[in-house]
Order: sequence, then C-alpha cells, then structure tokens
Amino acid sequence: MVEKSWVLIVLVVFIMHGDESLASDPDPIQDFCIPNPKFGAIKTAHLSILPCKNSSEATTDDFVFSGLKSSGNFTDTGLATFPVNPTIFPGINTLGISFVRADLKVGGINPPHFHPRATEIAYVVQGSVYSGFVDSNNRVFSRVIEQGEVMVFPKGLLHFQMNVGEKPATIFACLNSQNPGLQKIPSAIFGSGINEELLEKAFGLNHKQIGTMRRRFDPKTVN
Repeated sequence: MVEKSWVLIVLVVFIMHGDESLASDPDPIQDFCIPNPKFGAIKTAHLSILPCKNSSEATTDDFVFSGLKSSGNFTDTGLATFPVNPTIFPGINTLGISFVRADLKVGGINPPHFHPRATEIAYVVQGSVYSGFVDSNNRVFSRVIEQGEVMVFPKGLLHFQMNVGEKPATIFACLNSQNPGLQKIPSAIFGSGINEELLEKAFGLNHKQIGTMRRRFDPKTVN
C-alpha cells in the first residue's frame, strides 16, 4: 500500500511538472540557435521553431539589435509599441525571451491586457507611468513608477499603464518567453464575436451600446 502511494505521488509530481514544461519555452540544448533563412518555421501549439544554421556561421551581428532607437507607430490610445522576437532579432531564438519598446504620449494608455505565456518586467526609461496589475482575487497592485524604476507583471495577470506625466514616456519591457502571447481585454470581449445577448447580460449594456463597442474594437479597424 505504501509502495503504491509513493508511485502515485511520483506520477502526480511528474504530471504537474510535465504540464509546466509544456506551457513554457523549452530549455535550449545548445549555446544558441541562429535561424537558418533557407528553411521555413516549424509550427507547434505555442511557437514557431526556427531551424538553426551551423554555429560556425554565426556572427556578432546576429546578437546585436539596433531597431529600438526610435518609437513605433502610435495608435489612437497614444501608445506605440515595437515588439522584438526571433523573427527580427535572430540572436534570441531558443533563449526563452522577447522584449518590447513602448512609448506613451502625454495621457496615453496601454489598455488592460495580459500575456498568457510570460512574466513581464517593465523599466521606465523616461517619464512617469501609472502602472499596475490585478491578481486572481481582483486586488489591484498599482502606483506611479518614475524614470529608472521597474515593475513586474506576473505571468497571465491583467496589467495596464498610463502616462501621467507632462512629457512623453518610454518603457522597455522584457518577457520570459520568445512567444509570450498578447490578449487585449477590450478587443477580446467586444471584437471577437462573443454572443451579443451574453455581453448585454454580462455588462448591463443594451443592443445599441454593444454595437458601438463592437465597432470600436473590431479587429479589422483597430491597430
């Protein structure tokens, strides 16, 4: 009986850790893997595997990225983002990381969103940014973070940012997955085609109001 109990415990532990490994980026089995442009990507459930070129063909330039010197294109929320992944920065392929530059105009916001496969750490390069996240008990952890300060957003939790300063703000964020995923809450709710009656009941909105929100967050018209 005792032996069977130990077998059960071992199986439970194995399954739990197996689930975690499937939900995270795999550990690299070599120093680095610079994608070989001669071959296409191999699609899996969570990421695209980019076949490596011979390590002897790697150069220093493969590990340097210069594309974050200026901001991306701004949306109507006053946000510009420039996400970086192995497709445009080969040196980070298989290393389990990605990063993004985010710029916020005065009063601009990064709407509530979450990354299902990554924890994010955000560093304020310049400006004053109201930042925070909401845990699974609906408790808000938020404050204004200034230039030189860092805030962490735990994996899978909703988080947000708003420039509350008098000048534009710049944030540099790193995520512990090369494919962290991005789910924007407004677009997910009103731009995904969820049954209208359900939305009316869930949010206490009428047909006209739901229509307005859907037009605003339709993915065909939203950046």
